Amino acid sequence: MSEHDPQPISEFKSKSGLKRIFSAFFYSIDGFKSAWKQEHSFRQELVLVTIGIVVALFLPISAYQKLMLIVVLLFILIVELINSAIEAVVDRVSLERHTLSKNAKDFGSAAVFLAVFIAVATWSVVLYERFS
Repeated sequence: MSEHDPQPISEFKSKSGLKRIFSAFFYSIDGFKSAWKQEHSFRQELVLVTIGIVVALFLPISAYQKLMLIVVLLFILIVELINSAIEAVVDRVSLERHTLSKNAKDFGSAAVFLAVFIAVATWSVVLYERFS
């Protein structure tokens, strides 16, 4: 294929306008369902994040602080979903043990760890400032 040949287009890219927006929404819902069914870590984190959001909403802190606490919790889920996507692609390519596959999965795990660390640090600072 030369540089002037058109690139093959995925059938999923053929939608445009409102149809694409609705399709993207339902693909996202499918992603949440799949993560819930297949990823134990996602289920655990979703339960804890939900509890954390409820707690944040009832804390006697400013709206800005509530937003900060909720955003850092949602950030954990975002990073977990990306980590799960990386793991799925690595497993799709090959289930054979390989250093690069291990690295990819470990990097994703490290990213989740950092997201959790950021959330814990943020919650600690906000709660310390409020209740000290």
